[in-house]
Amino acid sequence: MGAIVGVVNKNRENAANTVVEMMHELTHRGNGGYGIGAYNSIKTAVTFEEIKKNNCSSEVVLGHNLSCIMPRDKPQPIQGDGFSIVFEGRLFPAPTIPGEHEAEKIAKKLGSKPLRNAEKIFEKWGSYVFAIAEKNLIVAGRDVFGTVPLYFGENETVCAVASERKALWKIGIKDAQSFPPGKLAVINKQGFDFHKISELHVPPKENIDMETASRALHLLLMETNRKQFCDLESVAVAFSGGVDSSVVAALARDIGLDVQLISVGLENQPEVMFTKQAAEALGLPLHLQTYSVKELEETLPKVLWLTEEVNPVSACIGVPFYWLAETAAKLERPVLLAGQGADEIFGGYQRYLTEYKNSGEKAVDEKLLYDVKNAYSANFQRDNQVCTYHGVELRLPFINMDVIQFGLRLPLRFKIKSVEDKLRKHILRKVAHDRFEIPKLLSDKPKKAVQYTTGVTKALQRIAKQNNLKLTEYVEEVFKKVHG
Repeated sequence: MGAIVGVVNKNRENAANTVVEMMHELTHRGNGGYGIGAYNSIKTAVTFEEIKKNNCSSEVVLGHNLSCIMPRDKPQPIQGDGFSIVFEGRLFPAPTIPGEHEAEKIAKKLGSKPLRNAEKIFEKWGSYVFAIAEKNLIVAGRDVFGTVPLYFGENETVCAVASERKALWKIGIKDAQSFPPGKLAVINKQGFDFHKISELHVPPKENIDMETASRALHLLLMETNRKQFCDLESVAVAFSGGVDSSVVAALARDIGLDVQLISVGLENQPEVMFTKQAAEALGLPLHLQTYSVKELEETLPKVLWLTEEVNPVSACIGVPFYWLAETAAKLERPVLLAGQGADEIFGGYQRYLTEYKNSGEKAVDEKLLYDVKNAYSANFQRDNQVCTYHGVELRLPFINMDVIQFGLRLPLRFKIKSVEDKLRKHILRKVAHDRFEIPKLLSDKPKKAVQYTTGVTKALQRIAKQNNLKLTEYVEEVFKKVHG
């Protein structure tokens, strides 16, 4: 994943220098090539110094930093019929014309009326953001689940979008907000006009038995992920030995990919060492990478700089993901699969028991839907920003409309059996054991969050205490140092 930026100058002045300044702030997201363009011209270059010398002159300008992960990835913007477009992410299945990038395919689909036809981009399942420059405006959009980050904001002189907040902060936009998933924005000198295009709707509950449901879920996972993985031969899998990552690993294996499991954590953590036994049970190779507390201290500032939020829970999750992506890059596995979304779809979190006990079954179903819709801000943005720093593309096998709709409309008893249910996610555990033939050792392993299994949270709490601070205070202090 690379970086995109787009700027509309409110005073009708040239926006090119602003775009270049923003691109420079995002070179960590991609340095394989650079591009800048307006509605009627584009320029691409190998080095950033070349792109700084662009002759683009327009009040509406797009920029792109390339991270070349797949052979079809190429510099953007792409010139269309009276517009230019930048696109970051993937459409599934991948374009069928050899060497054709998603942006090129979309440019053809938009024809000569990009504003009118931009809604068509949402017709195909994918993980993406995009921006289209016309003469006096930008049309920007984000996939329905928000799996790829995009932020927006404005000040006295510009309206802008960018892949990370820091690019907006750089040009004086302090209130940078997350672009709402499933929406298009028409951006001009008056500001942002958002239109809802795609939304998750959950049909009534299925009248189905557990056996039929597990068979259907297995087939659905296989079918949708054959489309998502059709352009891949090998992958890395973020592996904890729990049911989510075990299903992801078995899924990739059964589709026929060359799978490399990766586990990370602090030294001498029992849960981290368990992954050796789990990998052997799956019959897949494991790369186990452990880190010292000193390396944890060195990693935290990098993670806070990348994730751009003062949130101790997010930081404690972001550190292991940083290590996972770093290891995947060293192993030359530029695509990393992870099990994000399974807890929200199938009721994995402990907090759902509290909701169940206090408010009943309907409230839990509503909470699951809410959490799926908001997973982009809780997880996806952070994980993408950490992985992209290492030139690693994150793909999420559970996150597509068919799997999510099917999972959410299943009876709650298939996920959580009672208010005392310590295991939860029963339908997924049944699919794991019965369909993917994952041993009970893994399929029935109780959930334990990554920040605890890796030892990161406890270690950071100790570090904070040594500095006479609470964890929240320590994270805030480090954040201020890296972001000023």
